[in-house]
Amino acid sequence: MSPRHNRSRGGARPEPQVDPGNRYGGVQRTETWQGEEWYVRLVAGASAPGKRYRCPGCDQEIPSGAPHLVAWPEFGGVDDRRHWHKACWNAKDRRTTKVQRSRNAPRY
Repeated sequence: MSPRHNRSRGGARPEPQVDPGNRYGGVQRTETWQGEEWYVRLVAGASAPGKRYRCPGCDQEIPSGAPHLVAWPEFGGVDDRRHWHKACWNAKDRRTTKVQRSRNAPRY
């Protein structure tokens, strides 16, 4: 029995349309939080191999390659972007304002 082929055997495949301004590859939306407009963009996680981020919602590390989201204030700059777990961003209003770290937790 020969293996099954799931791709068409027709002509050339169309090139996917990529928006050059869409650096992170996700869909961007605007949300209001704490009286301020925030841009929120989903990130697939594969765009920055080897990079790790710390979620400000739970203070846990977001491993390299994990899907998450990036949020920044409307009038903020590049340094104001924060990488969040999706669940932490959705629960941001139910969390306390001060997250306690353990003594040996890195501060990045």
